[in-house]
Amino acid sequence: MAKTNDIENRYIPEFEKYLRTPEPSVRERADYWRTAIGLQAVDQLTVSDFLKQTAQEHIEGQISADEAEKKIKAYYQAKEIRLPDDDEKEEADKVSMNIIKLLSEQSFTFSVAGFASIHRQIFKGVFKHAGQFRDYDITKKEWVLDGDTVLYASCTQLQATLEYDLAQEKQFDYTNLALLDAIRHIADFVANIWQIHPFREGNTRTTAIFTIKYLRSIGFKKINNDLFEQHSWYFRNALVRANYKNVTKAVNPDNSFLVAFFRNLLLNEQTPLHNRDLHISLAGNQSAIQSANAALSKSNNCTLEEIATLQIIQRNPRVTQKQIAAEIGKSERTIKTITVNLTQKGLIVRRNGKRDGYWEILI
Repeated sequence: MAKTNDIENRYIPEFEKYLRTPEPSVRERADYWRTAIGLQAVDQLTVSDFLKQTAQEHIEGQISADEAEKKIKAYYQAKEIRLPDDDEKEEADKVSMNIIKLLSEQSFTFSVAGFASIHRQIFKGVFKHAGQFRDYDITKKEWVLDGDTVLYASCTQLQATLEYDLAQEKQFDYTNLALLDAIRHIADFVANIWQIHPFREGNTRTTAIFTIKYLRSIGFKKINNDLFEQHSWYFRNALVRANYKNVTKAVNPDNSFLVAFFRNLLLNEQTPLHNRDLHISLAGNQSAIQSANAALSKSNNCTLEEIATLQIIQRNPRVTQKQIAAEIGKSERTIKTITVNLTQKGLIVRRNGKRDGYWEILI
């Protein structure tokens, strides 16, 4: 499996050898780790090298999942010097470990309580509010929507809305339904529960794990989890497009991208999944998109955060790191790291100093 220039590709070469082993338990553990690590991309997080090394020990059977969890916890407790991205890597490492334990469990509860329990287990030791519904309304600026937001459920209706969607799905009869029609229905169901967004953070990762366990429970035993390793950011953007409507811009909800994802997931089809295909321009910034795409073609290692930063700089060369952080929903420290990376890749340069300076895209 080769890397491409697509930023959504999160291939983990260290685990490839385990997928060819004749030992089923080793293949299964490797598959779970690839899924868990890949899902961190929905929030643009990456795991540490220590986590990957620990994962390989667990995959090979040298340590148990509990021992792996203890190693990861001890690793961060013992750190005396914190690097700028350590907080984000710690979240990604701990969440990946929690997902491994969840995927290894065969139990599943199709209920509101079960949905909340998955969030609680995924973010145990990471968020104080793990498993708790939000008590305020939210919006999120989406790169795929040019900074616009999906309309999420009101905080006063989270329980009732989730109960309704789960009850409707529980009553749905798949008998005699063509497989492709069943997949379209599943895509609609998953889009609906994601749109509720009941938690403050971690909704997409929770929806993904809930979906995997639900699909298993209704008979889909062979799921192509490569999709969550390589295309979890596409999965999130497809959920966004399935739930976004803007009458003034003639944009309607479009679940075709999500259906394509599920067809690849469940039927092992090979439809190309590219985030750039999901992006819609609401502000007439086609030059920004073209410049970002041209910059992307010069680098095999650009992330979506870097592409979003390039687009923002193209629109406003005098934009500050603080303003970029607010627009794409990341910390100012993270944006500083991104601009340093883009500079080192030869994609941007800072002109005229800090006070009166501006960014220039080198393409």
